[in-house]
Amino acid sequence: MTTTVKPQPHAGTHMKRPLKITLWIVGILVAIPVIAIVILLTFDWNRAKPWLNAKVSDAIDRPFSIRGNLAVHWEVPAKSIPKGERSWRDYIPWPHLYADDVHVGNPAGLPQRDMASVRQFSFSLDPFALLGHRIHVPVLRFDGPQAELLRLDADHYNWAFKHDDKKSKWKLDLDRLVLTQGVVHVQDAVTKADVTASINTLQNDPTYGLAWTLSGSYHGAPLGGGGKTGTVLSLTESDIRFPIQADVHSANSRIAVEGTVTNPAHLAGIDLQLKLAGPSMARLYAFTGVVLPETPAYSTEGHLTGSLGQNKSNWKYENFKGKVGESDIAGGIEFATGKPRDKLTGKIVSHQLRFADLGPLVGADSNASKRARGVDDVQPEGKALPVEKFHTEKWKKLDADVHFSAERIIKDANLPLSKLQTHLIMDAGVLSLKPLNFVLAGGQVNSNIKLDGSGNGTGKDAIKATLDANARHVQIKQLFPKIEKIQQATVGEINADAKLTSTGDSVAGMLAGANGEIKGLVSQGVVSKLLLEEAGLNVANIVVTKLFGDKQVKLNCLASDFNVKNGVAQTEYFVLDTEEAIVDVNGWVNLSTEQMNLRVKPETKGLRLFTLRTPFYVQGTFKKPDLALDKKVLAIKGGAAVALAVVAAPVAALLPLINTGPGEQSPCAKLLADAHVKPTAPPPGKSAKR
Repeated sequence: MTTTVKPQPHAGTHMKRPLKITLWIVGILVAIPVIAIVILLTFDWNRAKPWLNAKVSDAIDRPFSIRGNLAVHWEVPAKSIPKGERSWRDYIPWPHLYADDVHVGNPAGLPQRDMASVRQFSFSLDPFALLGHRIHVPVLRFDGPQAELLRLDADHYNWAFKHDDKKSKWKLDLDRLVLTQGVVHVQDAVTKADVTASINTLQNDPTYGLAWTLSGSYHGAPLGGGGKTGTVLSLTESDIRFPIQADVHSANSRIAVEGTVTNPAHLAGIDLQLKLAGPSMARLYAFTGVVLPETPAYSTEGHLTGSLGQNKSNWKYENFKGKVGESDIAGGIEFATGKPRDKLTGKIVSHQLRFADLGPLVGADSNASKRARGVDDVQPEGKALPVEKFHTEKWKKLDADVHFSAERIIKDANLPLSKLQTHLIMDAGVLSLKPLNFVLAGGQVNSNIKLDGSGNGTGKDAIKATLDANARHVQIKQLFPKIEKIQQATVGEINADAKLTSTGDSVAGMLAGANGEIKGLVSQGVVSKLLLEEAGLNVANIVVTKLFGDKQVKLNCLASDFNVKNGVAQTEYFVLDTEEAIVDVNGWVNLSTEQMNLRVKPETKGLRLFTLRTPFYVQGTFKKPDLALDKKVLAIKGGAAVALAVVAAPVAALLPLINTGPGEQSPCAKLLADAHVKPTAPPPGKSAKR
C-alpha cells in the first residue's frame, strides 16, 4: 500500500498574502489623495464656472459671476501672513483657489449694477476638513476690492443677504481675512450719506498694514478723515489683537479712536481710547442708538471697553473727562443691551457748571444756539418760555439710571448756586428726577420732577408732568453778593412751596396747562429801584419805582399765594409790608399767553395820608411789562377826615396782621401757619379746584 504525502504550503505563503492585502490597501489610501491632488491641480476649473456662478447666485439671491480665470495651486499660507501673526498651521500646504475679476450684483428692486467686485479673490482650503462636513478656510484674500453699499429707504438696501431657515450640514470656519488696496462707496438716502473710503497698503509699518481715507458728506455736512488698521483680520484667534486707529470729522463733530479689537468676528474684546466732539450729545443717537439729552457743543475723552454678544452687548466709557459748553464733566457710564429695553447707567460729576449750559436740556437757549446744535430755531421772538418740543418717541427705547452732581454753578449775574444733585431714572418712557436738589444762597431747594412720556392715553408726544418743590432759608444777602447796599442792610430770607401738574410737549406747553398752587414768603430786607435794577428784576423794579421812587425802603414781609388753574396763576393772597405802606396785589398771570394783569394798591401807614399813591396795573407780557394807572381811583389831595374815611378801614383791618413786622401777628407768621396746609395739585390733565 502506497501512502501519498501532500506537500505542505510554506509558512511564508500565509504571511505574504495578508501583507500584500495590507500594501494594496495602503497604496489605495495613498493613491486616492494623490489622484485627488493631481485632479485638483490639473483640472480646468474654468469649466466649472457656469455651475459655480449659478449656485452662488441662487444662494445669495443676486447675480454672481467669475469673469476671469479660475485656478487651483498648492501653497503654504504663511507666505501671505506677517511673521508676528503666523501659527504652526500656516506652514501646512493647502490647495489655494484663485478667481480673477469677480462681480456681485444688487438684489431685485435695486439698480442693477455691481454691488462689489474684486480684481482677484483667493482662499486656501483644508481638504481633510471636508470629510467632516466642515469648510475650513485658513486665509481669505481680496485684492483690489470695489464695493458700493446702497440704501434707498428703510426697507431697500443691498447689504442684507437671503438666509435659508433650513439648517445646513456644512459648517464654515474662516480664520483670517486679508485686504489690499481698494475702494468702498456708501450711498444712504436715510442718513443722507455719500461717503467714499479709499484703502491703501502700507509698507514697512510694524503695527498697521492698511491706511484708509474718507471723503464725502453725511447728513448734508462735509465728511472727512482717515485711519489705519492691520492687514490680516483674525476671526478665530481669541488672543490676537487687531489694531485700529481712526479720526473722522463732519462739520463740527469728531470721533477718534485708537486701540485694539480682540476676536473681531464677535467683537469679544474692544479696548480703545475714544475722543468725541459735536454740537450736541443728542446727535450721537444716529451713531450709537443711545438716547442722550440736548446739550451745547461738547468734547470728551476716555477709555472705551466692551464686548458684543449674541444676545447681549456691554459697553463701558470709563474715566472720561471733557467739556459741555463751558462746563467741565467727568465720570463713567455703562451701556448694556437687553430686554425689555437697553439700559444706560453711570455717575457724572461737574466741578464747575455754567448755568447757561443747562438751557438746551429744556430748549431754553437762543435760536442761534439751537441752530448750532442742529435743531430748528423754533423760539418765537416775543415769547420767553421755551417752545422746543421733547422727543418722547425715543424715551421708550432706553432705560437709564444716572447720578449727576455739580459742586459749583456759575451764572452771569453771580447767582450763588452750588451742590446740585440729581438722580435721573428713565423707565419705559417715564423720566424722573428724584430728587433734584441744590443749594441756593445758603438755603436749600428740594424738588421731585416726573415727566411721563410713555404716551398712555395722552397722545404721541404729550408728557404728563408733576412738580413738587420747596425752597427753605434762601438768604437775601447771599442771593445778591455783588450788590454792596444789600450786604450792608439786608438780613431776611426767602421760603417757598410749589406743587404743579400738567400735560404738554414742551416747557411752554406744560406751563400753559398747569394746575396747582404756589406759595412764597420773603421776610425782612431793603428794596429800592437801584437794588432791583442791579439784581435784574425788571418787573419788580418797575413796581417799586412807581411806589417809592428811587429811595431805599425797609421791607418787613412779602407773602404770596397763587392758585394755578389751566395755566393761569390767580392771586389768592399777595401782600407787601414795608415801613411806609402796605401794598396789596391781586390779579392773574397767564402762563400760556405770557401776559399778566396785576392791580397794585398801596395803602399809606399811619397819618401820612398825603403820600398815598394811586393804584395802578402791571400789564403786558413777560418780555415787555407795562404800567397803567387806575383812573377810577382819584389820588387824595384834601382833608384828613376824608382821607381817614377812605383809608382807615382797610388799614385797620391789615395792621394787626402786617404792621407789627416779623412776629406772631405778621403776614409772614400767617403764611408759615398756612404752610402746614401744603400746596396741592390735581393729577396731570385735570383742572385745579378753586
